Amino acid sequence: MTNPPLHIAIIGGGAAGYFAAIEAKRNCPSADITIFEKNQKMLAKVEITGGGRCNLTNSFQGISDAKQAYPRGHKLMKRLFKRFDHRSTYQWFEREGVRLTTQEDECVFPVSQSSHSIINCLTGLATQLGVKQNTQHRLTAISQNEDQSWLLAFANGVEARFDRVAITTGGSHNGKGLRMFALLGHDITQPIPSLYTFNINDRGLLQLMGTVVEPVVASIPGTKFRAEGPLLITHWGMSGPAALKLSSHAARHLSECGYQSAIAINWTGESRRSVAEEEIGGIAACNAQKLLATIRPFNIPSRLWLYIISRTGHKAEQRWGEIGKKNLNRIIETLTNDIYQIAGRGKARDEFVTCGGVSLESIDLHTLESKVCKGLFFAGEVLDVDAITGGFNLQAAWTMGHVVGRHIGELGIVGCTD
Repeated sequence: MTNPPLHIAIIGGGAAGYFAAIEAKRNCPSADITIFEKNQKMLAKVEITGGGRCNLTNSFQGISDAKQAYPRGHKLMKRLFKRFDHRSTYQWFEREGVRLTTQEDECVFPVSQSSHSIINCLTGLATQLGVKQNTQHRLTAISQNEDQSWLLAFANGVEARFDRVAITTGGSHNGKGLRMFALLGHDITQPIPSLYTFNINDRGLLQLMGTVVEPVVASIPGTKFRAEGPLLITHWGMSGPAALKLSSHAARHLSECGYQSAIAINWTGESRRSVAEEEIGGIAACNAQKLLATIRPFNIPSRLWLYIISRTGHKAEQRWGEIGKKNLNRIIETLTNDIYQIAGRGKARDEFVTCGGVSLESIDLHTLESKVCKGLFFAGEVLDVDAITGGFNLQAAWTMGHVVGRHIGELGIVGCTD
């Protein structure tokens, strides 16, 4: 006598959800698998990531410690990467017919430069495998029956029973979407925004809008929070990878400060002040008769250099030989430790990522099954795992989705592999 087919629900039609569904179906072909998405469109977040080009992963070149990319959840990701990492992701998509390319900044995109290559791949595979895909199904209640099966209720009045459930709903901006999991006994880490830009109320700086400085080192004075990379000056403040990375690493700290904090910018990109001292000292010694405006240290953009000159109390028409040691030190200090005040999160876009969610203390770190409720799994940003910009968040989704897909059908089911 054969076992009846296993009924599996995937709540959330995003990257982690699709990966979990596809891998689960491949491991347990007899399983009946349904993806439920609350919105009208599947994979909506994947569609807009990377400016619509889909930055689906990263080469991880320059990442020597997972904590550099994953401020929260790095230990879990390091563990899971031993089973499915960025190389696995690259091979997986290319094997499914999606050609990929790695940019100079180590971000990986489809050769087509369109997120629809990824979306069509995932939805097409799911359809081919027989995975059901239902939109406009918002989960409103979840409860476990005495036989350990699950009863799901949706906002449209639909109720259904499933043997296994995977929650891949993504981040919860206000925490309301996590309440039902708290009621089941899971610990919840309060979600807050991550990956956002900074408002800076400095008229002189804002006049430099459109200027890109690469690289810089951005940091929060008095803390260990720092980030390197390109910085974009906008009409509201600071954006670009350096600002976004810093917001990710310092997300909790900045939230506690009410998004009112000092931020220090090292415009040289050099971590050692002595490098700037040597550079500026050499310029002054060898170019005494030349104007400050004509020689830009560290190849700083001209508009920014003129702004730094005025910020230090000097004039562009002054000669390098007219600057005394005290004033040279002032220029060096501004180049390496230029202090501004963050005046809130940037309003140019909604937060794309949150930190917080279902605590990893409530999760089996090998299978991503709940320690509290058998047959309930979690993957993706619904967990307290998030990353810096550059394809790392989607990589976490692929990795966790893969792990859930490998385990969600294996409990007592003959013929399921791991």
